[in-house]
Amino acid sequence: MRTLIATSFVSLDGVVEAPGGEPGYRNAGWTFKDIEFDAAAYELKGREQEESAAMMMGRVSYEAFAPVWPGMTAEFPGYNAMPKYVVSTTLAEQDLVSNWGEITILRSLADVAALKETEGGPITVHGSATLNRALADAGLIDRYHLLVFPVLLGAGKRLFSDTDKDKQNLKVVESELYSNGIQKLIYDVVK
Repeated sequence: MRTLIATSFVSLDGVVEAPGGEPGYRNAGWTFKDIEFDAAAYELKGREQEESAAMMMGRVSYEAFAPVWPGMTAEFPGYNAMPKYVVSTTLAEQDLVSNWGEITILRSLADVAALKETEGGPITVHGSATLNRALADAGLIDRYHLLVFPVLLGAGKRLFSDTDKDKQNLKVVESELYSNGIQKLIYDVVK
């Protein structure tokens, strides 16, 4: 069985929307504004590229990443080389870019569950607030890799849903506080 890892930049109040500057959100680019750069805080991102066997995202994140990430060969060589899965009921095969390696469209959470049952290494879920909430609510996420930024954003897409569901315990696997206030929090989902 494969491990599904939700990886995210998240504000202290749970917002994950537009951390890199994606258009349409009033606080777009919040991970870089007024936060001193500390390379150590991003070590996790390099490790994810080395340890992940595949990448997953929803349609909205795919449409934001696909025009940009394939050209970022120095920053994302691991991500660019690995297979990608896009979970979408609306994305068409002809909408996929041809310069980003193997890309497969999954049409449902049942397809994600079936993929998890296959042989292979970990799959990291990038961006994809709506998909992350649906995966968590369905009990499909096994681990969280969070970089929590010392900022409160108020409105915006959130990592966790407000669905009334049973309590879910998490086990801290790794944590670290960096000089710029960013916290690395890695949790396994207790099943």
